[in-house]
Amino acid sequence: MLSMLHTLEVRMKPKQATLLFAVAALLTAYVPVFAHHGAATYDDVDHLKTVSGIVTKFVWVNPHTLIYFDVKDTEGNVVQWGCETLSPSILLRKGWTKDSVKPGDSIIVTVAPRKDGKPFGTLSGYKIVVNGKELDVKL
Repeated sequence: MLSMLHTLEVRMKPKQATLLFAVAALLTAYVPVFAHHGAATYDDVDHLKTVSGIVTKFVWVNPHTLIYFDVKDTEGNVVQWGCETLSPSILLRKGWTKDSVKPGDSIIVTVAPRKDGKPFGTLSGYKIVVNGKELDVKL
């Protein structure tokens, strides 16, 4: 890469080479931003799923908060589900606090589940009801 830049600098004016290098650096830094949300790999937005259970853990972290909860399947077996929602800063603006969801709370969520069938989904933009009260997760 450095030899290529050196060759470019020899053939190009210094200002042009600097501009080219700056654009390349910006593009290199910009690409990972798009990689953050790989929705195609796990959000099945065509088959939303509503599940209910008991909260086991609420993780208030960036870039997305996480809620884990136990759900009984049709045979009575407990399956641990999880969902990702909005960032803490957005949830604060929507009226949430770190205590809006607590272990032991009853929860009903509508999520875009993972396409691979694992018990996890994206809650953002859908619906959550905690102890009978609907909380805002609209985008």
